[in-house]
Amino acid sequence: MDAPEDDPFPEIGRKLFAGPCDFVMGAARLEQLPAMDRLEIAFAGRSNVGKSSLVNALTGRKTLAKTSNTPGRTQQLNYFTLGSEAYMVDMPGYGYAQAPVESVRTWTSLVRAYLRGRASLARVFLLIDARHGIKAVDNDALDLLDSAATSYQVVLTKIDQVKLADQPARLAETAAALSRRPAAFPVILQTSSREGLGLAEFRAAVARLIDERR
Repeated sequence: MDAPEDDPFPEIGRKLFAGPCDFVMGAARLEQLPAMDRLEIAFAGRSNVGKSSLVNALTGRKTLAKTSNTPGRTQQLNYFTLGSEAYMVDMPGYGYAQAPVESVRTWTSLVRAYLRGRASLARVFLLIDARHGIKAVDNDALDLLDSAATSYQVVLTKIDQVKLADQPARLAETAAALSRRPAAFPVILQTSSREGLGLAEFRAAVARLIDERR
């Protein structure tokens, strides 16, 4: 859906993501996190849902976030600058069946502590593969976000790989699944990193969020 002509946030968002975006650090423990001196937006999702690809597409940088064909590569909280106003945080992917049990336990503990203890966290963008919709492992993540009372917004990725005729039904079933979840933001974003679909809307949503929280 196109934004109203007088909506300033698409242009603000474009400039924001076209500005300085650099890798800052990776944190495997809470005490390693940077000072809470700016807002943070976090990207969460199942392994191989396309988190790194989306970060790269949003910023127009092919290798800002490392992508991999090996699920579970992101094992820490990876921080990137978003201009001088915010951090983007790439969270560990979940649902990788081959990951060692101890690693999964460590990641889960880190994520839970981050969600509950980070006052600067403005929103988590939870990525869901549009081809498959919300699965059981995604519901576990939604439960964690709800229990932490963390505001989150669902993003359907790889929307270009869903038939156009099937997209409204996928959007409707996702909205229905989220309707009773207390921490879910009501607007669902739809994106394709490969085709560039929905990126302008995503950038505008982030710019609007930063403006509201400023």
